[in-house]
Amino acid sequence: MSGAASSPPPFAIRAGRDADAAAFIRLVGDAWGEYPNCILDVDGEVPELRALATYFAQAGGALWAAETPEGRVAGMVATRPLGSDRAWEICKMYVEKGQRGSGLAHALLGGAEAHARAQGAARIVLWTDTRFEAAHRFYEKRGYVRAGSIRILDDLSKSLEFRYAKPVAGLAIEALDAAAAASAERSLAAMLVACVADGAATGHLPPLSPEVARGVWKRVSGEVALGSRLLLVAWQEGRVAGTVQLHLAQAQDQPHRAMVEQLLVHPEFRRQGIGRALLQRVEQAARGVGRSLLTFDIRAGAAAEALCRSAGWVEAGRIPGFSRDAAGALQEQVFFYRKL
Repeated sequence: MSGAASSPPPFAIRAGRDADAAAFIRLVGDAWGEYPNCILDVDGEVPELRALATYFAQAGGALWAAETPEGRVAGMVATRPLGSDRAWEICKMYVEKGQRGSGLAHALLGGAEAHARAQGAARIVLWTDTRFEAAHRFYEKRGYVRAGSIRILDDLSKSLEFRYAKPVAGLAIEALDAAAAASAERSLAAMLVACVADGAATGHLPPLSPEVARGVWKRVSGEVALGSRLLLVAWQEGRVAGTVQLHLAQAQDQPHRAMVEQLLVHPEFRRQGIGRALLQRVEQAARGVGRSLLTFDIRAGAAAEALCRSAGWVEAGRIPGFSRDAAGALQEQVFFYRKL
C-alpha cells in the first residue's frame, strides 16, 4: 500500500483484521468524542465495527490499519465499490488526534485511493459529518470537492453529512457548482501560488501568499453562486491539475459574449495536453449557455498564446506596456476572439 505523505511516518500500514475491533472502536469513539453530541452506539448503529475486515471483504472492498512500532493501532481507512459508474467509497477514515499532521492520514488515504484506482475506480466519494471541519480541510487539500445534497441520518447523534467526491482516472474536467467551488478554494489556491511562483501571468506577482490566493478563489466561488461565472477544474489521476473560468456577466447589449479567464495548469502537469483540453471544454461550456463569441486576453509570449493560435482563435490586437512582470519589465498583452 503506497501513500502520499511528504515523508514516511513511523508506522506499519497493514491489512485490518477483525481482531482489531477494540482498537477501531477506540479510534472512532475518540474522534466522535471531540465533538458535542456525537454519540457512538456500536451495537445499535455500527455493529460492523465488531468484525470490520469481514464486513468490507464481503462488500468487495478492503480495510487497513496503521500500527505504531509498539503495536498500537493509530489509524484506519477502508474502501469499497459502490456498484455504479465505477465509483468507490472511502470509509472509516480515522487517525489518532496526536498523529494528525504527521503524514499518516495522507499515507492511509493515498493508499486507499491507489487501491480503488487499481480496481478500476473512475471516481471516489466519501461522506463526512458537517461538524468535522478539520476533516473537510484535509479532504479539500486532497482535491475532493463537495458533491450533492447534505445527507440526514436518523441516528442518536442527529448527524448531517457532506458528500465529497473527485475523479481519479486519467484526465477529467468538471464544471463546479457553488458548493463545489467553495470547497475547492484550498486546492485551487495552492495551485495559483505554484503558478505565480513559476512565472505565470495571472495578475499577481510573486511571492503570492496563500491567504491572498484563498481570497481570489473566494471571490470566484461567490460569482459562481451568483451565476455570473463558470468554473471548470481539471483533475489528473485524482490531483487538481488545472482550471479555467468563463466570465458571463457582460453588458446588456452583449448577451452573446463571454470572457475566458485564468487558464491555469499546475507546473507539475505542464505539457500533458491539459491546457488544450481546458480550452476545448470552456468553449463547449460557452455553447451550452448560449454564448457565440468568446474573448481572451493573454500576456504576449505566454504558453496560452500559442495554444489559442493553434486552436483557431483570432488575434484582435495588442497593447504594449499592459502589465509588469516579476522583474518590473513592461509586457505586451494580446487580445484574441473566437466565434463559436
